[in-house]
Amino acid sequence: MSDLDFYAHVATRGDLLGLGIGTQPAQWETGLGTDYLDTEDGGLLRRDYGLVELSFQEENGFWPCFGVSVQVHRLRWDTVAGVPAALRGAYGEFAASTRWVDLADAIARLGCSVEPEPDEAGTTGDIHRYRVPESGVRIFVRGDEGVQGAAGEVWSLSVSPAWWREAG
Repeated sequence: MSDLDFYAHVATRGDLLGLGIGTQPAQWETGLGTDYLDTEDGGLLRRDYGLVELSFQEENGFWPCFGVSVQVHRLRWDTVAGVPAALRGAYGEFAASTRWVDLADAIARLGCSVEPEPDEAGTTGDIHRYRVPESGVRIFVRGDEGVQGAAGEVWSLSVSPAWWREAG
């Protein structure tokens, strides 16, 4: 398995290592380990594992995950410490960047499609947004060359069904 296999799995299935939306913080800790940073603000919790960032909201004493973000762009600075050991163990080494064309091909090999999403509000600037209809996962891709990446590099993947329902 490779880092590209990981990204394609997240894009088409909306989970990682069997963890996803609705999973409690303790389950994420069991699956990804204890090397993370938590930021709590009222009834919201953000857990940062480097490559993987999770969002939780307190509901009657439980903290179900409502958002999973895979921050591929963060690997430009550190491909070892930025990737949880459990993911390195399952997928091997992660590259500093991933090309969109390679990820789109990997998604197609898994039997899913990708469609561009227009930025009607003009808020993304040099980032292009794509959606995998079968999973609802959004993929953000650099559109322009810049300090933080080259055109055509995957920026991030977003698994956030509740947020996307509201935002469209």
